[in-house]
Amino acid sequence: MLSQLKLSTLFLCAATALAETIGPVATITLANKDISPDGFTRSASLINGAHPGPVITANKGDQIKINVVNQLSDPNQERGATIHWHGIFQKGTNFMDGVDGVTQCPIAPNNSFQYAFNVDQSGTYWYHSHFGVQYCDGVRGVLIVNDPSDPLKHLYDVDNESTIITLSEWYHEVAASQLGTIESADSTLINGKGRFPGGDSVDLAVVNVERGKRYRLRLVSISCSPDFMFSIDNHDLTVIEVEGTAVQPYTINTIHIFAGQRYSVVLNANQTIGNYWIRALPNTGNRNLNSTFANGVNSAILRYQGAPSADPASSQQLKQIPLIEAELRPNPSISAPGERQPNGTDATFNLALDFDPNAFLFTINGTSFKSPSVPVLLQILSGAHTAQDLLPAGSIYTVERNKTVQITFNSGVVGGPHPFHMHGHAFSVVRSADTGNFNYDNPIVRDVVSIGNTPGDFVAIRFRTDNPGPWILHCHIDFHLAEGLAIVFAEAPNDIASANPNPPADWKELCPIWDNEPADVKVVNNTTST
Repeated sequence: MLSQLKLSTLFLCAATALAETIGPVATITLANKDISPDGFTRSASLINGAHPGPVITANKGDQIKINVVNQLSDPNQERGATIHWHGIFQKGTNFMDGVDGVTQCPIAPNNSFQYAFNVDQSGTYWYHSHFGVQYCDGVRGVLIVNDPSDPLKHLYDVDNESTIITLSEWYHEVAASQLGTIESADSTLINGKGRFPGGDSVDLAVVNVERGKRYRLRLVSISCSPDFMFSIDNHDLTVIEVEGTAVQPYTINTIHIFAGQRYSVVLNANQTIGNYWIRALPNTGNRNLNSTFANGVNSAILRYQGAPSADPASSQQLKQIPLIEAELRPNPSISAPGERQPNGTDATFNLALDFDPNAFLFTINGTSFKSPSVPVLLQILSGAHTAQDLLPAGSIYTVERNKTVQITFNSGVVGGPHPFHMHGHAFSVVRSADTGNFNYDNPIVRDVVSIGNTPGDFVAIRFRTDNPGPWILHCHIDFHLAEGLAIVFAEAPNDIASANPNPPADWKELCPIWDNEPADVKVVNNTTST
């Protein structure tokens, strides 16, 4: 029997075998490499040779400077690249939002570009490619902005890179091969590791805890498509933060989390020393991926200090206490902008979402979004200021500055439930899916919302137009974005140049360099990259 000293040493070694942590100033390199996160080997697009990429950390008030070096070379995957900083508002730096066709052209192979922006927010964010379906092949990682005066600190004892939990799916074929079909993953990865049905019992991710301590687990869905039902056997979870918004502590044991969403939850390590399954059941997948935990599929391990290195024998809770979005409350309370009535805003956009099975494209108000060759921001800086003048035609919506805007989404669209993300803003969810009620007093404020799957229902969000720039609003199922499920809000077009001064010279060079790339560099599996 191992001594307690040896057990403690093993625990410490396991706890320090974590993802690389960098920032707020760093260089990351994108390159292709074979990996086998679930026991199946395939080429991937990686950040610093790993998937997920390194955890980037900063403090509120810092300037983040990340130099992105593009060494991608696999012709079966996108070779251009961008990086979007998901959840960061980019006030005054719209040109750093990292969206191909909206705020920049791609970084060409064998070139680099430095993203530089200030962060006056704090919370749990992430970063990923916003070019084609590239992040599904591995270009994604977590971004944490710490608040040195964190008002939530009294609620937990431990919060570091060891308590980050990422959820994603994984495909045994490159992501571009999923376009034009109903995408279906082969495995679920938790912190970059997983098993697939019928596959080998490869190592799973382990989250180490010590009995008696409280852990702030930062749960981040870096998914490209599926949503997950997340739980940890025998443990309650107390939600304290949602996508940068502190919330009144809300205790549940099951979280339905959608692509792009994030939650900070406090886990009290108060159970018997042992191993417990961490579970993330997807809503779709190959074989029986969406209905099994057999052999550790869809799972990771919560391991108490002193427990053996073995798969758990724990069972899922019989009584599930689900997170209900409409019950989340910001702390301190935040009222929704506008008047306390369904149409109490300066402008309302009722978005009619649909799917054309013949073209295999999604539409919003009858138009499918196709990323333009000249980014929307560049169009605006060149003098185009009206929706009629801006491309892509039918997908640009102009809004005035300092107005309250409401957006409604119809639920029950094929391929759903669809999680919608808005760039440049967080928004008040004044009507959540499947609730039937509006909340103007203290609705949750977040940047990704599920629009639900019930025909006849709808979701409504509100925000203030206080951040001039072109901001994309899109489904965060990345394949659906590539298949047209997006629009762009050109916010205060006449003010965009003055509100976002001095775009750097290398930003201005991105388009000429990309435009001069050979045609074959812009083609992936017979799919043209914008």
